[in-house]
Amino acid sequence: MRYSKTAMSEEEWNIIYYESPSGDIPVYDFIESLSSTAKSKVLNTFDFLTEFGVKLDLPHVKKVTGTGLWELRILGGDSIRIFYVATSGRTFLLLHGFIKKSQKAPKKEIKIAIARLKEYKSRKS
Repeated sequence: MRYSKTAMSEEEWNIIYYESPSGDIPVYDFIESLSSTAKSKVLNTFDFLTEFGVKLDLPHVKKVTGTGLWELRILGGDSIRIFYVATSGRTFLLLHGFIKKSQKAPKKEIKIAIARLKEYKSRKS
C-alpha cells in the first residue's frame, strides 16, 4: 500500500507500507488508530519526508544507532515514531509505528521493525 499525495514531482520520494505475508499492513493500521489530530500530524510529516527525502534531518528524522533503520519523529503531545528504511527507486518503506513513552526507543520496538525488514527482504530476493 502506498501513501500518496495528489501531485508528486519527479524529485519526490514515495512511501510504501510494509505488508505482512498474511496481508496485514501494521503501520497503516497504527496510523488509523490515532486521533484525527495525531493522524494529521503524521500525514504532514509524510509530506516532509516525500519532499525532502534523505535530506530531511532533525527534528523530523533520526538514525537508529546500530541498525539500518531511521526513525520518523512526529512531534507534539504524542511522541509518535515510525521506523523506516530507504529502498530502491526513491522509496521509503515504513516498517513499524508506535507511541514512544520513554527517552530511548524500546528495544522491543526496534526488534519488530528489524524482523519486518528481514522478512520483507526475504520475499524480495
